[in-house]
Amino acid sequence: MAEHESLEYGKADFVLLDNVSMEEFMANLKLRFEKGRIYTYIGEVVVSVNPYRAMNVYGREVVEQYRGRELYERPPHLFAIADAAYKAMKRRNKDTCIVISGESGAGKTEASKYIMQYIAAITNPNQRAEVERVKNMLLKSNCVLEAFGNAKTNRNDNSSRFGKYMDINFDFKGDPIGGHISNYLLEKVTYRVMVPKHNNCVFLFLHQLLRGATDSLIRSLHIQKDPTAYNYIKVGGQIKVLLTSSINDAADFKAVADAMKVIGFTGDEIQTVYKILATILHLGNLAFGVDGDVTLIENTKLVSVIRELLSTKEEKVEKALLYRTVSTGRDVIEKQHTAQEAGYGRDALAKAMYERLFCWIVGRINDVIEVKNYDARVHGKNTVIGVLDIYGFEIFQNNSFEQFCINYCNEKLQQLFIQLVLKQEQEEYQREGIPWKHIDYFNNQIIVDLVEQQHKGIFSVLDEACMNVGKVTDEVFLQGLNVKLAKHAHYTSRKLSPADKSLEFNRDFRIRHYAGDVMYSVVGFIDKNKDTLFQDFKRLLYNSSNPVLKGMWPEGKLSITEVTKRPLTAATLFKNSMISLVENLACKEPYYVRCIKPNDVKSPLLFEQERCRHQVEYLGLLENVRVRRAGFAYRQTYPRFLQRYKMISQFTWPNHDLPSDAEAVKKLLQGCGFDHDAAFGKTKVFIRTPRTLFSLEEQRVEMVQRIVLFLQKVWRGTIARMRYRRMRAALIILRAYRRYKVKSYVREVTRRFKNVRSMKDYGRHLKWPTPPKVLQRRSQVSLCASRWWAWTLIKGLSPEEALQVRAKVASLEALKGQRADLGLQRAWEGNYLKRDSPDTASSFTLVSGELQRKDKFMKILFSGNVRKINRFHKAEDRALLITDRHLYKMNPLKQYKPMKSTPLYNVTGVSVSPGKDQLVVFHTKDSRDLVVCLQGMVPANESRIGELVGTLLSHFKRKARASSTSHRHHPHPTMPVPTHPSQKQP
Repeated sequence: MAEHESLEYGKADFVLLDNVSMEEFMANLKLRFEKGRIYTYIGEVVVSVNPYRAMNVYGREVVEQYRGRELYERPPHLFAIADAAYKAMKRRNKDTCIVISGESGAGKTEASKYIMQYIAAITNPNQRAEVERVKNMLLKSNCVLEAFGNAKTNRNDNSSRFGKYMDINFDFKGDPIGGHISNYLLEKVTYRVMVPKHNNCVFLFLHQLLRGATDSLIRSLHIQKDPTAYNYIKVGGQIKVLLTSSINDAADFKAVADAMKVIGFTGDEIQTVYKILATILHLGNLAFGVDGDVTLIENTKLVSVIRELLSTKEEKVEKALLYRTVSTGRDVIEKQHTAQEAGYGRDALAKAMYERLFCWIVGRINDVIEVKNYDARVHGKNTVIGVLDIYGFEIFQNNSFEQFCINYCNEKLQQLFIQLVLKQEQEEYQREGIPWKHIDYFNNQIIVDLVEQQHKGIFSVLDEACMNVGKVTDEVFLQGLNVKLAKHAHYTSRKLSPADKSLEFNRDFRIRHYAGDVMYSVVGFIDKNKDTLFQDFKRLLYNSSNPVLKGMWPEGKLSITEVTKRPLTAATLFKNSMISLVENLACKEPYYVRCIKPNDVKSPLLFEQERCRHQVEYLGLLENVRVRRAGFAYRQTYPRFLQRYKMISQFTWPNHDLPSDAEAVKKLLQGCGFDHDAAFGKTKVFIRTPRTLFSLEEQRVEMVQRIVLFLQKVWRGTIARMRYRRMRAALIILRAYRRYKVKSYVREVTRRFKNVRSMKDYGRHLKWPTPPKVLQRRSQVSLCASRWWAWTLIKGLSPEEALQVRAKVASLEALKGQRADLGLQRAWEGNYLKRDSPDTASSFTLVSGELQRKDKFMKILFSGNVRKINRFHKAEDRALLITDRHLYKMNPLKQYKPMKSTPLYNVTGVSVSPGKDQLVVFHTKDSRDLVVCLQGMVPANESRIGELVGTLLSHFKRKARASSTSHRHHPHPTMPVPTHPSQKQP
């Protein structure tokens, strides 16, 4: 069964219809056509409805969907049948065939093309050049055969006017290695082209030649591009102009010419093909007249053109057209034709030339694509897939000999179809041990016998009439039929049924085919069956100087006096070819494509109910459904049935522990309550009604949704755990790697700096190794080393030196980047008044001692001469004394008499400028800031700004640490770090 489709598209398999009736069959077929589902199964048969529009269901992605799949796994499609035939050929080493049938315009030719394309697409996975060449040859041969064997008719743009059977040979690996093409009945169908007023059709390449050939080629063939200028295709040409506007004859002509070159036709061979076609067109325009008792050619210029194209002599062409050479024993007599006989000979020559050309093209293609030098003992068994694209059963208003042969062909194929389907069904039931139920069906063996039976069949009566001595007419043939078939239930004529006025006396007979009653006109049966071509034409063409044309007429070498066997009639040749074809198909495993034409106006929307019903009847589709059902709508092997439905039952999901798959299937159906509607064979389960199968499908769909949710949950959990394990592993690796890098770095540092204690600069000149990324932001090792260096440098300092170092560090932290010279390279003395003014040093000593006794300060932090700047911008010399308790402003001119005393805790900040000047501003709580300048009073190469700021910062930091240690609040605020000369810090 096909993949379960929504019921809005109908039943994907006609076998699953609830009631097997014509009404339900047609309703399902119409529904699927309207929904765009042009393919439907009948078991392993594909029913195809021509959509009359391009459909995007043949691309590479669709090919991949059907490659290697079983029929029931995907929706119905041509590719499914092609793949089934290919798998059967490859897996079971068995020859298979695909039979495509249906009436003209139903899509048989397109179906055969898509099947060939699919087989080409799925073969040669190793891209072997030889296999690609063979595949290309097979595909290109389709193009050439269509051009020469298909016609544009008033019912179809691309109607096959011949039956084609192609065998594709495969090696043991399943790759195509060659093929062979057989054609049927073209020589008679050609008559339709020669008498276009009856059939309104013309072979495609005749039009392509006229419309697509280059101007130089047109001139060399002495033809013109107007199709209406030629009698043989005049009517057909007009119809093609009216009905076909989308066909590009120029592009098609080039495509066919290119395809012939790819296949292997030489340039001379292609030119000969063009010349033969041009000759046929010119022959149709030859006109014969009478001058007394003499028959003449009215347009003699055409004889010269034909002579040039055929590479022969002009007089021989004229003689072959006007005379017939007859041998009577030893005497040879030239008999002049009447105008009517000359016209008959002309038409016979044109038909024979086209038929010989087509057969030569087929033979030439076969020469190229046939398997050569293949030894089964070395290369393995050579298997075959056959593709049969043959004309379908049709009923016209005036059914002639050709249509009679075509309908007989369809009778033979329908007989084979029913026999093989019944045989397959019966054999399957017998293998499985299921009782076979008898099925009533129309056995068309009686109609096949009516046509081909020895001595009694219509073909035998026709051959006997043709062999009679004297003038034999079509009426004589009809009389013979009336005598021999008078009591046959499927034959009648006006003489046998006088009341049937639809039949005309001495012209019509009716056969009751399996597809319906068809009336045939006997007019032309005798002539078409004899297919007499005068020996003069054969000798004329054999004696051509063109070797290709000469090779098409080997019998022309026979002398006129040489006795030959009577050639087989057209009916006998066709009957023999059909018998051979059926025998060939019968020995292969068959697959079927049944094509249906939904309407006559080529509309993609119109579904003509009665027309389609008639095709369903004559294709025997409903009978096929009944045979396939045979009491059971569905059958499948136990493993595959279990694989599809095992999730329905707890006993079979996810795996069963029963003795066999058959027991598991029985347990599953019992659990669902369907065991009464099933039969169990040896390897397959048979389900009787479609309702049971649809119920199983519904349960399966419901369970699949739940299983999908469960699998999603499990899979998401699995993915999360996998992601966690990956992250955890990555983290462990990352940590280990970091430890490794840090240890490596520490080892390298240890190696480089292991002797730094004995170095003069304690290793300051050594370059630090590049730290890993984990230590790049702040290297703990380098920080420890810096502290070690600092401790090593200061551990030997005296307390006074240590205080000075701390003051310099405080100055560096506060003013680094703010001032260029901080005086870090010299010793900071602090008390500069004694050194700068030795003459008045004694006075300063007395005053400072008095202030120490009075204010109880412990230490002088800084002293020096300054210039004070008041609010009026007036500068005066002053002395500055800063102790650990007060800031004093003194007058050096009055023995350093204190002018102002400010407690140090009232100082809120110090501002300095970033330049080279020595300007200092002391900020106080009462906003009475003191502005002094050290410059002028200080040596030019000595800056004391850094010393002043560092000393004050260091003092206040010591006071803050002491206050924190004693858990008491110190009355003095911490000195802030100045960052800008004009900024006042709180």
